[in-house]
Amino acid sequence: MNAPLVHERVAVRRTDLACTDEASRLDAWVRAQPGATPFHLPRWLNAIERGTGNKAYCLVAENDVGEIAGLVPLHAIGSPLFGRALVSSGFAVGGGILAGSQGVADRLADAVWDLARELKCPTAELRGGAVPHHGWVVKTDAHANFERELAGDDEAQLLAIPRKQRAEVRKGLDKRLVVETGNGPRDLDWHYRVYAESVRNLGTPVFSRALMAETLQAFGDDADILTVLSDGKPVASVLSLYFNGAVMPYWGGGVWEARALRANDVMYYALMNHARRRGCLRFDFGRSKLDSGAYFFKKNWGFEPEPLNYSVRAADGSEPRDVNPNSAKYRSIVAAWQKLPLPVANLIGPWISRGLG
Repeated sequence: MNAPLVHERVAVRRTDLACTDEASRLDAWVRAQPGATPFHLPRWLNAIERGTGNKAYCLVAENDVGEIAGLVPLHAIGSPLFGRALVSSGFAVGGGILAGSQGVADRLADAVWDLARELKCPTAELRGGAVPHHGWVVKTDAHANFERELAGDDEAQLLAIPRKQRAEVRKGLDKRLVVETGNGPRDLDWHYRVYAESVRNLGTPVFSRALMAETLQAFGDDADILTVLSDGKPVASVLSLYFNGAVMPYWGGGVWEARALRANDVMYYALMNHARRRGCLRFDFGRSKLDSGAYFFKKNWGFEPEPLNYSVRAADGSEPRDVNPNSAKYRSIVAAWQKLPLPVANLIGPWISRGLG
C-alpha cells in the first residue's frame, strides 16, 4: 500500500446498494483491485441481506473528482445469543478495507467505527484488507489462507498433489463415483442435504438454504455446485464461487460414508479440473484456523498457509464478541449439537447461525 499523501482529500459516503448503476460501478472497481475478494462485491452484500435478514452497507471513499479511492463492505449482524457486530464481510472469510493508500484506509476505518456506534454495535470486525492504524486490535495468529496455481491438465493436476494425498484421491477414483455439476434446484437440493448433515456432525449450526439459494442467484454463472454421488446418493458436495480467475470452494462437506469412499478427495480433485476447464488459473482453498484439521488437510494437498490479518475494535469497557466454536465456552454446546437428530438441527440451526455472521 502506498504511503498517505499530505494533500490527499477524500469524502466517505454510504452508497446505495439497490442502485444497479452504482453496483456495476463498484463491481468494476473491486475487480481491478489487488487483494479484492468476491466478498467485496455488491452482489455478495445483497445476497447475504436477502438470505439472512442482516442489513448490508457499503462505505465508499471518493476523491475530489468523484473517483473511487476505497471501499469497505459491511453487514450489521444481530443476535440475542451472540450480540451485535458490524462485520466486513458478513458470512465471509474475507472482506475488509480496499484502499489505494493508508490515509484512505484510516478514513474508512474511522467511518466503520462511526457506523458501528450509530447502529449500536459494540464490536466491529474487518476480515482482511488494509490494517487500520488507530484504535483497532490486529490478529495475525488465528487464520491462514491457502491458494495455488492450477496445473495444465487432469494428469498434471493429479501429479501436483503430494504422494500420500494423491494415493487417497486414486482410491476414490477407483470407486467409480459419479460427479455432477450445475446450479439448478436439483444441485441445491443435493448440496444442502449433504452440507446440513456435515456441519451437524461437526457440531455447527447449519446456514439456511435461502442463504445458498440467494448466493447462487446473485452470482449466476460465477457460482456452481459440484456433487459426488455413490449409487445415486449424494455423499459430498461443494458450492464454489469464481472470481478473477480463481475458484473458491466455499460451502462444502460430506456425509459419514464420504470418508470411506474418499468422496471429499475426489470432489476437490474434480473441482480443480472443472475450474481449469472454465478458464480458472488458481485454486483458492480458503481460510482455516491454525493447526485445525482443515488446516492440515489443505497442507496435505500441497498448499502453503498464508497468514491472514483480522482487525477488531470493541467499545470501551466491552470485550469483542466471541463466535469461535473452538473456544472453551462453546465446547459443551458443540458436543451436544453433534448428538441432535438431523431434522431438529436443520430446524433450529438457521435461526442460530444467522447471528454468527
